[in-house]
Formats: sequence, C-alpha cells, structure tokens
Amino acid sequence: MVESTNLLLGICGSPRKQGTEHAVQYALNYATEKFGFNTEFWSVRNKKINFCLHCDYCIREKKGCVNKDDMEDLYIKLEEAKFLLFGTPIFQGNLSGQLKTVMDRCRAMVAKNPNVFKDKIGAVLAVGGDRSGGQEIAIRSILDFYQQNHVISVSGGAFGANLGASLWSSDKGKEGVQNDEEGLRSIRKIIKRLVEFKK
Repeated sequence: MVESTNLLLGICGSPRKQGTEHAVQYALNYATEKFGFNTEFWSVRNKKINFCLHCDYCIREKKGCVNKDDMEDLYIKLEEAKFLLFGTPIFQGNLSGQLKTVMDRCRAMVAKNPNVFKDKIGAVLAVGGDRSGGQEIAIRSILDFYQQNHVISVSGGAFGANLGASLWSSDKGKEGVQNDEEGLRSIRKIIKRLVEFKK
C-alpha cells in the first residue's frame, strides 16, 4: 500500500476518454516527473455508480453505503490518498452528473468517519468546450464539496489559476486540451501549490 502522505489521487469525472481525462493524466504525470508524487488515476468511465438515494442507511448503520458498486473501490482510494485532484468536463454549464454522483456518494464515508477527509489537500480542474462555458461554476461546486468535508482546497493563485485549473478544449476533446497552453500552465500552477504541502 502506498503511504497516504504522498499519494495524489486524480479522479476524472468524464465518461469519455477525451479532454478531461488527458488533463487529469497530464497533471498526474507532471506531479510524478517533476515533484516525485506517487499518483493514482481513477475515472468514472465505464463504471457502475448508482445515485445516492438519501435512504440514510449510512447514517443509521455507520457501515458505508447501501449501494454496492464501483464506488467501493474508490472509497478505499479516497481514504488512502492525502492529495486529491478532481477533474470534470462541463455539462450544461456545470460539473458532470457522474462526478456529482461520486461526491454525493461520499456522504457514506463521512457518516462512517466524520474526519475521513479532514486535512486532505484538494485541487480542481475543469475542461469546457467553450472558453467561458461554466468552468468556474463547476470548480466552485467541487470547492464547496471540499470545504464541507474539511478538505483543504488550493488553487494556483492569482494570474491564471485563481480557483483551480481551467481549460478550453474548443470542442476538440483531447487535441483541444493539448493545444491549450494557458490551460496546461494553470494545471502546472495547481500542482506546484500542492507540492507546498508535500512532506
């Protein structure tokens, strides 16, 4: 098992193998090659992830979620990781439904252990087909999740990555992200900020 103090978990909230997946993988590769992070990649693509039913099983039983699906594997990874990177494509001006479901289902983790996310370090990236398609709204939604669950959120700072990394694919998927040098620079900026918390 990788020591949690050095594990960066990248979660891709896109059901496609296109721009968002490339952006998350780019971030993980940069973190590994430049700063020696141990990284792991997890994607919603081809996963079975049931909606949270708000049945309160997790509250009553303190045994996790009543749903038994691919989230069980992710729960383990989320517990192990010290650093989190959530990446989302923009769907209708906000984060993807798949990633929202992942975040909703984390309620079961917190019900079992209220401190499960405490003091983890989290960063965000969002990829939109339009230059201003909802990236900041999606990023803020994920930052709200971090704040609610005691994750310390970081950005790349002023002048390029104010809330997180924002990318514009020009509706060209992976190719568009590869050509968005300013967006890739914003990824590098958030990774450099994560490094400041690395032991």
